Amino acid sequence: MPSLTPSPRTTLHRLPSRGSYDRGLIDAILDEALICHVGFCEDGQPYVLPMNYARVGDAIYFHGSVASRLLCALQRGAPVCATVTLLDGLVLARSAFHHSMNYRSVVILGVAREVTAPDEKRAALTAIVEHVLAGRSADVRGPSDGELATTLVLSLPITEASAKVRAGPPVDSKEDQRIPCWAGEIPLALTAGSPRPDSGLAPGIPVPAGVASYKRRP
Repeated sequence: MPSLTPSPRTTLHRLPSRGSYDRGLIDAILDEALICHVGFCEDGQPYVLPMNYARVGDAIYFHGSVASRLLCALQRGAPVCATVTLLDGLVLARSAFHHSMNYRSVVILGVAREVTAPDEKRAALTAIVEHVLAGRSADVRGPSDGELATTLVLSLPITEASAKVRAGPPVDSKEDQRIPCWAGEIPLALTAGSPRPDSGLAPGIPVPAGVASYKRRP
């Protein structure tokens, strides 16, 4: 898959070696993360809200109530900035200045498009469910026509985007490496706990294999 062409808004100026416009990397980060923070401005006031989402091909989809301030603003064509971040570890240096974190992140800029075609709208909502848990949409009831009518779905193209990644140990100066202080990394990962059945679950319904063994990373 070809890389994206950097725009003036997505070109990384600080630590550009950590930046990437590779679509394979961008897609991998988007496909692993669960939460997308969506930023927009309304009447001069900036807002940043967390949302569930899913990537389908060359766009990400997100949804919400037709009364949502965020979605209504984007529906009207407000510029949007969508960001996802995966935290991979804490980086502990010998100096306070060089403490850091290992992460993988993506920033997407653009203007969202409202999804109005019923087939695309249903497919987008199915993709969002599948993004959370693969195979789940086959087990549950899909949205009714009434639910579909009260749900606004938007599509944001992945055309102006960049990834940024930090990995590895702390970067201490040679002088600081003589300080007798432990330095290194604390790896972090999203870990699922044991599934908890709903209190109203009928007896005899087993925990699906995908739920019992849920892992975010392949």
